[in-house]
Amino acid sequence: MRALALPMLLLALPALAQDLAGPRPLVVVDQPMLRLGDVFEGAGARAAQPVGAAPAPGRQMVIEAAQLLVLARANGLAWRPLSAQDRVVVERPGKAVPREAVAAALRSELLRFGLDPEAELELGPLALPMIPPEAEPRLAVEAASLDAPSGRFSGLLSIGAEGMPMQRLRIGGRAVPTLPVVVAARRLFLGEVVAPEDVRLVRMRAERVRPGAADRLEQVVGQQLHRPVGAEMALQRSDLAPPALVERNALVTMLVEAPGLSLTAQGRALGAAARGALVPVMNLASRTVVEAQVTGPGRVRVAMGAAPLRREAE
Repeated sequence: MRALALPMLLLALPALAQDLAGPRPLVVVDQPMLRLGDVFEGAGARAAQPVGAAPAPGRQMVIEAAQLLVLARANGLAWRPLSAQDRVVVERPGKAVPREAVAAALRSELLRFGLDPEAELELGPLALPMIPPEAEPRLAVEAASLDAPSGRFSGLLSIGAEGMPMQRLRIGGRAVPTLPVVVAARRLFLGEVVAPEDVRLVRMRAERVRPGAADRLEQVVGQQLHRPVGAEMALQRSDLAPPALVERNALVTMLVEAPGLSLTAQGRALGAAARGALVPVMNLASRTVVEAQVTGPGRVRVAMGAAPLRREAE
């Protein structure tokens, strides 16, 4: 009989090992309910037993030694703490609710109260709860109000998602008027002719827009810059002009026309000018300076009988 006792004890060891439970130092859960097997290794058949609520998404909680002992005894686990430092940290992953989603839900509700569709919503301090990583937020705004003269608004925001209870919090802020503005898509340099890909139309807070800012793409595309403009900076209409077809000191063809008569001469432009603008031009043959109108690239028209402005020295 004694010879059989040792083998029988050895066969029983695996079964005894299953009853030897130990707390997990760190637990990460993705469900709203905390189970015995989450807290204790070797919980055996009772591993799926619920033992309480898990932390809210994005939060953690600590189960101290005394609480662990109560859980072990209540569920028949052969475990006792070795010291008061025994504990289990339970974490639950979460993700933030985007402020943009809150603003969209709020805008949809405030439109019923006369909100300008193009206004920018400036939200005040907002402590948004986190939601489970795989869930999509369910947002609703109730009891909204809007003071049109000041732009102040308020409401009650409800936030819910699968795997967490609905939460409500007060929100408030200010609706800020905006204006369309043309900004540079890259750094633009003095003298550049603006191409369509160089600019884009955005909306900016009205309080930040300088008087005279371009507000339509057609105001700037094809125009020449009189000063450099940094990327994302607004373009001022006063800094734009039609592109020069005649550059300063460039050689030009001077055309003199009269009924039944057309003469040409070589000249030198004494300034830069766009199509249709007047520019002083020196006739290279006579050294006389006259005022001419730009008609095209490198071409100007001089009125028959135009009085000379001056004569350049030889």
